[in-house]
Amino acid sequence: MATGRCQCGDIRYEVEGDPHHSALCHCSDCRRSAGAPMVGWAMFSEDQVRVTGSPMHYQSSAHVTRQFCGRCGTGLFYTNPSVFPGMIDVQTATLDDQSIYPPAIHVQWADAAPWMGKAHDLPKFDRFPEG
Repeated sequence: MATGRCQCGDIRYEVEGDPHHSALCHCSDCRRSAGAPMVGWAMFSEDQVRVTGSPMHYQSSAHVTRQFCGRCGTGLFYTNPSVFPGMIDVQTATLDDQSIYPPAIHVQWADAAPWMGKAHDLPKFDRFPEG
């Protein structure tokens, strides 16, 4: 079993079993919703996920509902019953153990930020660079 939560802790969840997939999504809706260049998702059957608390719901398109914490704003869940019936995506950055469901694929790469392909070539610092 894996656990996760929003930043403030008002919404907590547990997932059981393995996800159907774990992916980094680059679609413009995910990027805009998260304010980030990509979003990590692990997809589970709805019966594998138990949520404590009451996430807010936002219908971001005709068939898509995104759920987030109404207090701190953390994005948590995504459902699209027309494409993924009975499934729920969990934002992997909200997992307590970040190593548990590493991404295996990139999806919606056609929408990726134009610089994303070279992002791993950038200099890396353990913390902020000095000076």
